[in-house]
Amino acid sequence: MSREEKVVLGIESTAHTFGVGLATTSGKILANIYEIYTPKSGGIHPREAAQHHALVAPDTIKRAIQSSNISLSEIGGVAFSAGPGMGPCLRVGATVARALSLKLRVPLIAVNHGVAHIEIGRLTTGCRDPVVLYVAGGNTLITSYQDGRYRIFGETLDIAAGNCLDVFGIKMGIGSMPNPEIRASYGEKFYPLPYKVKGMDVSFSGILTAALKLVKEGVRLEDICYSLVETVYSMLTEVTERALAFTEKKEVLIVGGLSRSKRLRKMMDEMVKLHDAKAYVVPDAYAGDNGAMIAWTGALQLLTGQVVSVEESRVRPRYRIDEVDVKWFHINTE
Repeated sequence: MSREEKVVLGIESTAHTFGVGLATTSGKILANIYEIYTPKSGGIHPREAAQHHALVAPDTIKRAIQSSNISLSEIGGVAFSAGPGMGPCLRVGATVARALSLKLRVPLIAVNHGVAHIEIGRLTTGCRDPVVLYVAGGNTLITSYQDGRYRIFGETLDIAAGNCLDVFGIKMGIGSMPNPEIRASYGEKFYPLPYKVKGMDVSFSGILTAALKLVKEGVRLEDICYSLVETVYSMLTEVTERALAFTEKKEVLIVGGLSRSKRLRKMMDEMVKLHDAKAYVVPDAYAGDNGAMIAWTGALQLLTGQVVSVEESRVRPRYRIDEVDVKWFHINTE
């Protein structure tokens, strides 16, 4: 590692994942270790998840350092997810990051979780200036870089696409994604569900309600899953296409946990061909929440001097990606 190159340790703790990653300012991912909180029933319980994160934090950090083959003294910055996310979970990650920053006497870096998903996607796929579909359990939006920030062209008006599919699967006793999509592959009949696209915004709560109503009517579960998955993904493809046509860009990048979906990838591939564009998908290892994406985005922010003091390092559960000054966008780290 050159003298100019620095290593940043990143901590992810927005929801069910406590992740620790290490990345260099030249774009090398040195470690990506994580532990996931699994609730006994239902969805994520924020306080229980926060307790889980606090318990696993020391060992996860230790394992990440060991797997990176560097020492604590080589770390030049500590980054953490400042939001959006669940308050109790965010506070655990921020507290750990502050302690490490003070202990190591290195800069503290507050990272937007959504921006981090985008930046790890750009790094690992090689795309430069894409229209981005960020689709996960807690977030759904369409964005692209313009004039110093990631501008949001469309987003969910209620629940996220991943949340819609997860909740249906959990209520049906088959589990969260990818289980609903797996069941959908055995579907034979399509049942129309509310298709709610408003400009480039989407709405999924009505689809979920309608799908649950079909269950009560005795419709075959595989057919409901098929109808639900096809409707949700068609909406996502439509709004992404609209943004692609509007911006006239030639790249589409899919990031977030739902980017692992084979069906969504196929629909996007077919769509971009119509616009002489190319679709990129973040590698599965970095699709879900992870510390590596926080470390890498933290490294980019370190290069542009975007650091914070401990006093300024509050968490922001509703932190939007279009609030972030993306000063590093045109930096060539190679």
